[in-house]
Amino acid sequence: MIKYKLFCKKCKISFDSWFASSMEYEKLKKKKFLSCHNCNSKKIEKTLMAPKILSKNNGNILSSKNLKFKEVNKKIKEYQKFIKNNFEYVGENFTYEARSIHYNKRRKKKGIFGSASNDQIKELKEEGIKIKTIPWIEDNKN
Repeated sequence: MIKYKLFCKKCKISFDSWFASSMEYEKLKKKKFLSCHNCNSKKIEKTLMAPKILSKNNGNILSSKNLKFKEVNKKIKEYQKFIKNNFEYVGENFTYEARSIHYNKRRKKKGIFGSASNDQIKELKEEGIKIKTIPWIEDNKN
Protein backbone atom coordinates (compact mmCIF):
# COMPACT_ATOMS: atom_id res chain seq x y z
CA MET A 1 0.00 0.00 0.00
CA ILE A 2 1.12 3.52 -0.74
CA LYS A 3 -0.35 6.81 0.46
CA TYR A 4 -0.33 9.88 -1.80
CA LYS A 5 -1.26 13.44 -1.04
CA LEU A 6 -3.52 14.51 -3.91
CA PHE A 7 -4.43 18.02 -5.03
CA CYS A 8 -7.59 19.15 -6.84
CA LYS A 9 -6.79 21.78 -9.45
CA LYS A 10 -10.40 22.97 -9.52
CA CYS A 11 -11.23 23.64 -5.86
CA LYS A 12 -7.61 23.79 -4.64
CA ILE A 13 -7.93 21.33 -1.76
CA SER A 14 -5.48 18.57 -0.91
CA PHE A 15 -6.32 15.20 0.56
CA ASP A 16 -4.72 11.84 1.22
CA SER A 17 -5.57 8.64 -0.61
CA TRP A 18 -4.27 5.07 -0.42
CA PHE A 19 -3.41 2.92 -3.44
CA ALA A 20 -2.25 -0.67 -3.84
CA SER A 21 0.86 0.57 -5.66
CA SER A 22 2.18 3.52 -7.65
CA MET A 23 1.24 1.63 -10.82
CA GLU A 24 -2.33 1.34 -9.52
CA TYR A 25 -2.46 5.11 -9.02
CA GLU A 26 -1.23 5.68 -12.60
CA LYS A 27 -3.81 3.22 -13.98
CA LEU A 28 -6.70 4.89 -12.12
CA LYS A 29 -5.48 8.34 -13.14
CA LYS A 30 -5.25 7.32 -16.81
CA LYS A 31 -8.80 5.88 -16.77
CA LYS A 32 -10.04 9.07 -15.05
CA PHE A 33 -11.36 7.13 -12.04
CA LEU A 34 -9.84 9.62 -9.57
CA SER A 35 -12.07 12.46 -8.48
CA CYS A 36 -12.14 15.12 -5.83
CA HIS A 37 -14.38 14.25 -2.89
CA ASN A 38 -15.23 17.94 -2.52
CA CYS A 39 -16.21 19.00 -6.06
CA ASN A 40 -16.09 15.75 -8.11
CA SER A 41 -13.49 17.22 -10.47
CA LYS A 42 -11.28 14.77 -12.36
CA LYS A 43 -8.39 17.28 -12.35
CA ILE A 44 -6.41 15.52 -9.63
CA GLU A 45 -2.62 15.52 -9.30
CA LYS A 46 -0.11 14.05 -6.87
CA THR A 47 1.79 16.55 -4.76
CA LEU A 48 5.20 16.25 -3.19
CA MET A 49 5.29 14.15 -0.06
CA ALA A 50 7.90 13.73 2.60
CA PRO A 51 8.84 10.12 3.26
CA LYS A 52 8.17 8.73 6.71
CA ILE A 53 11.50 7.85 8.23
CA LEU A 54 11.72 5.68 11.31
CA SER A 55 14.23 6.71 13.90
CA LYS A 56 15.18 5.97 17.48
CA ASN A 57 13.05 8.93 18.60
CA ASN A 58 9.88 7.22 17.30
CA GLY A 59 10.31 4.67 20.08
CA ASN A 60 10.46 7.50 22.61
CA ILE A 61 7.25 8.99 21.20
CA LEU A 62 5.48 5.63 21.43
CA SER A 63 6.65 5.03 24.99
CA SER A 64 5.56 8.57 25.91
CA LYS A 65 2.07 7.93 24.48
CA ASN A 66 1.96 4.57 26.24
CA LEU A 67 2.91 6.25 29.52
CA LYS A 68 0.14 8.84 29.13
CA PHE A 69 -2.33 6.05 28.33
CA LYS A 70 -1.32 4.24 31.53
CA GLU A 71 -1.65 7.46 33.55
CA VAL A 72 -5.16 8.05 32.20
CA ASN A 73 -6.15 4.45 32.96
CA LYS A 74 -4.78 4.81 36.49
CA LYS A 75 -6.82 8.00 37.05
CA ILE A 76 -9.99 6.31 35.70
CA LYS A 77 -9.45 3.38 38.08
CA GLU A 78 -9.06 5.83 40.99
CA TYR A 79 -12.41 7.41 40.08
CA GLN A 80 -13.98 3.97 39.79
CA LYS A 81 -12.72 3.01 43.27
CA PHE A 82 -14.16 6.21 44.70
CA ILE A 83 -17.50 5.58 42.99
CA LYS A 84 -17.67 1.95 44.16
CA ASN A 85 -16.95 3.03 47.76
CA ASN A 86 -19.37 5.97 47.86
CA PHE A 87 -22.25 5.12 45.52
CA GLU A 88 -24.78 2.30 45.31
CA TYR A 89 -24.44 -0.02 42.31
CA VAL A 90 -27.82 -0.55 40.61
CA GLY A 91 -26.55 -2.29 37.46
CA GLU A 92 -28.92 -2.48 34.51
CA ASN A 93 -31.67 -0.82 36.62
CA PHE A 94 -29.89 2.53 36.40
CA THR A 95 -32.51 4.28 34.25
CA TYR A 96 -35.38 3.01 36.43
CA GLU A 97 -33.62 4.08 39.62
CA ALA A 98 -32.66 7.48 38.19
CA ARG A 99 -36.29 8.14 37.20
CA SER A 100 -37.54 6.99 40.62
CA ILE A 101 -35.22 9.42 42.34
CA HIS A 102 -36.09 12.26 39.97
CA TYR A 103 -39.87 11.88 39.70
CA ASN A 104 -40.76 10.35 43.06
CA LYS A 105 -38.29 12.51 44.95
CA ARG A 106 -37.13 9.26 46.51
CA ARG A 107 -33.89 10.06 48.26
CA LYS A 108 -31.20 7.49 48.77
CA LYS A 109 -28.47 7.52 51.37
CA LYS A 110 -25.94 7.24 48.56
CA GLY A 111 -25.89 8.29 44.93
CA ILE A 112 -26.26 5.55 42.35
CA PHE A 113 -24.21 4.20 39.50
CA GLY A 114 -24.86 1.54 36.90
CA SER A 115 -25.07 1.01 33.18
CA ALA A 116 -27.34 2.42 30.50
CA SER A 117 -27.38 2.47 26.73
CA ASN A 118 -26.68 5.65 24.76
CA ASP A 119 -30.39 5.90 23.92
CA GLN A 120 -31.36 5.58 27.59
CA ILE A 121 -28.82 8.25 28.55
CA LYS A 122 -30.20 10.56 25.88
CA GLU A 123 -33.77 10.00 27.13
CA LEU A 124 -32.80 10.73 30.75
CA LYS A 125 -31.11 13.98 29.72
CA GLU A 126 -34.13 14.99 27.61
CA GLU A 127 -36.30 14.44 30.69
CA GLY A 128 -34.10 16.83 32.65
CA ILE A 129 -32.51 14.15 34.78
CA LYS A 130 -28.95 15.13 35.57
CA ILE A 131 -26.50 12.29 35.02
CA LYS A 132 -22.82 11.98 34.25
CA THR A 133 -21.08 9.35 32.20
CA ILE A 134 -17.51 8.23 32.68
CA PRO A 135 -15.39 5.66 30.89
CA TRP A 136 -15.30 2.37 32.75
CA ILE A 137 -12.46 -0.14 32.76
CA GLU A 138 -13.35 -3.68 33.76
CA ASP A 139 -11.43 -4.98 36.75
CA ASN A 140 -10.00 -7.92 34.81
CA LYS A 141 -8.29 -5.61 32.27
CA ASN A 142 -4.85 -4.14 32.93
